[in-house]
Amino acid sequence: MTATAADFGKVAVLYGGWSAERPVSLKSGDAVHQGLKRKGIDAWLVDVDSERAVFGLKEQGFARAFIALHGRGGEDGVIQGALEVMGLPYTGSGVMASALGMDKYRCKLIWKGAGLPTPDFTVIQSEADLDKAKALGFPLMIKPAHEGSSIGMSKVEDAGGLRQAWEEASRFDGLVLAEQWITGGEYTAAVLAGQSLPLIKLETPNSFYDYQAKYLSNSTRYLCPCGLDEAKEQEYARLALRAFETVGATGWGRVDFMTDREGRPWLLEINTVPGMTDHSLVPMAARQAGIDFDELVWRILAETLA
Repeated sequence: MTATAADFGKVAVLYGGWSAERPVSLKSGDAVHQGLKRKGIDAWLVDVDSERAVFGLKEQGFARAFIALHGRGGEDGVIQGALEVMGLPYTGSGVMASALGMDKYRCKLIWKGAGLPTPDFTVIQSEADLDKAKALGFPLMIKPAHEGSSIGMSKVEDAGGLRQAWEEASRFDGLVLAEQWITGGEYTAAVLAGQSLPLIKLETPNSFYDYQAKYLSNSTRYLCPCGLDEAKEQEYARLALRAFETVGATGWGRVDFMTDREGRPWLLEINTVPGMTDHSLVPMAARQAGIDFDELVWRILAETLA
């Protein structure tokens, strides 16, 4: 039976939050809210900041929540747990998968344990750990283990830049990840309702796909179709789906990966609440699949009716 707008009831679009990704979340939530309204859904924006609890949503008549929060507090299982306690259906992954997706270190441990390809890595928690990072070889990617949107990330070419990169990343997180650099193509696979959408290849003149390339730059190129032959694209899409499902993710999300010079894929991270701004990748992949933005947010929300 096809759902109607009335079936969703009053919908809270949770956005904002208190993480370093708040500015992005504000844009995502606004776009989602407008899309749902255009589909006739009774959607309301709810800015979730550290001063405002969400435990009154049911008393305010909300029937479900569309989570458009990025980063800590919104993408790491915290808000998901609160909604579980309230018995309020919500979009995207549950508590466990959200927590694992936000924790790049433990997500990679699970992928590695499942035999999935991910670049070699180690953690830096103190100056004593810098030698472990050096042992991986250069270049390295240094990143906070619990941030998104490339916040605090930097590419390190030699031992001289390692300490500075660690100190920068540790401003955002006490747990810093050092990851072997992969030279090759950068791709992302959007996932919607158990299916992989067309892959996107990312090209930027920056040293990597950083915050500026993601949200500010007009020089970033997004190739969709991605330029791969059909068999290879399907191979990578199957890997992305397996990576998504291995951590227990559901509903919708995005899996980022690189390919090396031999075309071998290497999983980087999973995003359980990807961006939904005008520069965002999931809406771009959906358009290539013939799904416009309004239909995309409808389908994401429809998963909460199951």
